[in-house]
Amino acid sequence: MIELTNISKTFQISKRNAGLREAMKSLLRKEYTKIEALKNVSFTIKEGEMVGYIGPNGAGKSSTIKIMSGILTPDSGTCIIDGLTPWKNRIEHVKKIGVVFGQRSQLWWDVPVIDSFELIRDIYKTDRNVFQNNLSELTELLDLSETLRTPARQLSLGQRMRCEIAASLLHNPKILFLDEPTIGLDAISKIAVRQFIKRINKEKNTTVILTTHDMQDIEALTERILLIGKGQILLDGSLAELKKKNATHKTITLEYNCGDFEQTDGLTIQSKQENRAVFVINTELLSVARAIAILSEHADITDLSVSGESIEQVVVSLYKEFQI
Repeated sequence: MIELTNISKTFQISKRNAGLREAMKSLLRKEYTKIEALKNVSFTIKEGEMVGYIGPNGAGKSSTIKIMSGILTPDSGTCIIDGLTPWKNRIEHVKKIGVVFGQRSQLWWDVPVIDSFELIRDIYKTDRNVFQNNLSELTELLDLSETLRTPARQLSLGQRMRCEIAASLLHNPKILFLDEPTIGLDAISKIAVRQFIKRINKEKNTTVILTTHDMQDIEALTERILLIGKGQILLDGSLAELKKKNATHKTITLEYNCGDFEQTDGLTIQSKQENRAVFVINTELLSVARAIAILSEHADITDLSVSGESIEQVVVSLYKEFQI
């Protein structure tokens, strides 16, 4: 479905120091710096997969998405998506993809949303019956009935993002590129967008590539992640295996009537209040079952809960491991 092989892209950026003199000098002689955005990036994504594409700012995520959507042409390497090269077969390619950039809009600012949808239908030359069926379905699933006749500039961020997602799906794309699709959304809107993305992936087998800094989006939607840093793919693997590998610490929260605790190898007291204590277990030194048994010997426990490291903590540990 999607196959990138040794994709590289370099940007040339002009730079100067502050001040009027430096500004005048730059008019006569500009100084440039080369930035290697992508260095021999290679990966394959199968049809129907939902993949999280993560990395710090400036890692190369957006450059990759722009190459896969046909906006940018790489310096070297190949990219084949459903049998087409995006930047060479752009007209045929864009008919098969939908793109949502959380910080950019494809809706016309001063006209009702439905007019933007009609213009998008004309751009993609979508069959009228297909368009009407998709519009009805998307309006119901994304709760757009109250927003279709409202100008985009008068929509809330959550309403606009739901309209952006609908706009990208009106022409039945086989692939959906999502770049920060839930940025700035409230909790209810985020949940609605996630549920919708899951549904179209399951029902229509839509391939989804998600780039975001919201790790809860990654955890809720994807089973596989690609980690990019300094323009290179650093890791390609299962999210579940990654969490299992990196989550070496768990937290136990106890409520008890009476008890006296001591430090034990692999078991550290994080905080202690009256009738409540929090412990951190190093699972490489001590199993959770053994830790609970030790705590039970020293206290009359009334309630207990065990939690692992959050996905954010796992990703931060990855960034540290790869020094990105």
